[in-house]
Amino acid sequence: MSVVTRFAPSPTGFLHIGSARTALFNYLYARHFGGTFLLRIEDTDRARSTQEAIDAILDGMKWLGLEWDGEPIFQFARAARHAEVAKALMDSGKAYACSCTPEELDEMRAKAKAAGLPPKYDGRCRVNGAAPGKPFVVRLKAPQEGRTTIEDHVQGEVGVDNAQLDDLVLLRSDGTPTYMLSVVVDDHDMNVTHIIRGDDHLTNTFRQAQIYAGMGWALPDVAHIPLIHGPDGAKMSKRHGALGVDAYRDMGLLPEALCNYLSRLGWSHGDDEIFSRAQAISWFDLTSVGRAPARFDMAKLEHLNAHYLRGLENARLVEMITPDLEKILGSALTDLHKARLERGMQGLKERARTLTDLAQSALFYVHPVPLVFEPKARDLLSGEAMPHLRMVIAALHEVTTWDEATLEGMTRALAENTHHKLGTFAQPLRAALTGRAVSPSLFEVMEILGKDETLERLENVIYRNEDS
Repeated sequence: MSVVTRFAPSPTGFLHIGSARTALFNYLYARHFGGTFLLRIEDTDRARSTQEAIDAILDGMKWLGLEWDGEPIFQFARAARHAEVAKALMDSGKAYACSCTPEELDEMRAKAKAAGLPPKYDGRCRVNGAAPGKPFVVRLKAPQEGRTTIEDHVQGEVGVDNAQLDDLVLLRSDGTPTYMLSVVVDDHDMNVTHIIRGDDHLTNTFRQAQIYAGMGWALPDVAHIPLIHGPDGAKMSKRHGALGVDAYRDMGLLPEALCNYLSRLGWSHGDDEIFSRAQAISWFDLTSVGRAPARFDMAKLEHLNAHYLRGLENARLVEMITPDLEKILGSALTDLHKARLERGMQGLKERARTLTDLAQSALFYVHPVPLVFEPKARDLLSGEAMPHLRMVIAALHEVTTWDEATLEGMTRALAENTHHKLGTFAQPLRAALTGRAVSPSLFEVMEILGKDETLERLENVIYRNEDS
C-alpha cells in the first residue's frame, strides 16, 4: 500500500504553530514511506475563509520546506460531490430528511439536559419522517446501540457508546455539505491512507467513522497526536507563543530550526535533539509519538535556533540580515558594508540566538558616524575615557600594519607603558567603535573596520564630547 497523508487547514487565519506541527508530522510520515503528501484547503466556511489566510498558509508551508505533492485541493469546489454522497446515503436508507426547526432543536436539547442526558437530537424525524413541504436537512442514520471503536496509532483502541452520538447533519437546508461529510468524502476520494491530526478531532473521528461505514468505505488509519501546551502545562495560547508561523519568521527564527523543534514536540528518536531533515524522514514513525501533551518552550527553541544559525555560511547570513539592516538604516548596504559584515560574521554569530539578534549586533559595522550608543556604552565613555582615547588615537596613527595581532600588541604596550590595565583603554575603545559595552573581539572589530573608519569613529567621539 502506498502511503497518502494530507494536511487540511481551514483558511480562517494564519498557519499557527500547532497546525504547522501537524503538517510536519504528515509530511515526515509520507516521505518516510516514499508516499504522497497532499494539501487540502478546507474553505467551506465562506464567511470566514479569506484569500489572505490561504496565501499565509501556502507561504508558511513553503517557508518551512513542507512541499506538498500536486496542486492544493479546495474543498468548496467539491460541494457537488459531497451532496452526491449524501443523496447516495439517503437512497440506501442510511440517511434521512429532517425538518425540525431551530426552535424545536433547542427545546429537545434543553429537555435532554434537564434530564441529565446528552443534549442531542432525539431522532423524531428518523421515526416519523420529515414534514411535507418544509425545508429539511439530511441527517445520517447512525447506529443507536453498541459502540463505535477505532484503532488509533497513538491513542490505542478508543471508542464511544453510540448512545452518546446523535444523527449528525450531512447537508444543510440550503443543500450545502457540512464539515463532517466533506472531510470523509474528500479523504476517500483522495485515497488518503493515514489521517494524522490533533487529538481534539478524536470525537469527530467517531462520527466520521459512521459515515465511512454507511458508505461501505474503509476507514483510513488514524493517529491523534496530543495538543501542544505552554511551559506551565496550560493549553497553548498567544501568551505562550501560539502565533502564526509568519510571526516566528519575523522573530528571526530559521525554518530548519523551527521544524527540528516542532518534530520533537510529541515525537522522539532516542535522546536525539538536533538532527537534519533527512534524518527526521528516515526515523519518523507513529509508534514514537507520545500520548502526553508536549510543552512549548520559547527559550529552548531559540537555543536550538542559535545552533542552526552558527552552522550557516557567513555569506548566506549576510544576505539574510541585509533587509533588516537596510530597513533600520533607511538606505541600501554598499558592497563595502557587505564585505565588512562577511568578515565579521564569524564573531557576530557566536553570540546571536536569532537573525533579529544578529542584525542588531551587526549594525555597528554598517552604521554611519555618529553611532547610536547604548547607556552602558555611554557610561564607559565618561570620566577619564576621553584622555585615554586620545592616547589610543595618537598611537593608532603610527600603526603601519593594520591587523588584529598588531593592534592588540599596541594596545597592551600602551597600557603597560602608562601603568594601566588593558581594560582602561579597551573598554572605552570598544564603546566608541561599536556603541556597545559588549561586542566581538575588539581587535578583530578594529581590523575589519580598517584604519580610516576606526580613526574617524574615535575622533568623532572626541569631537562630540568636546562639543557637548
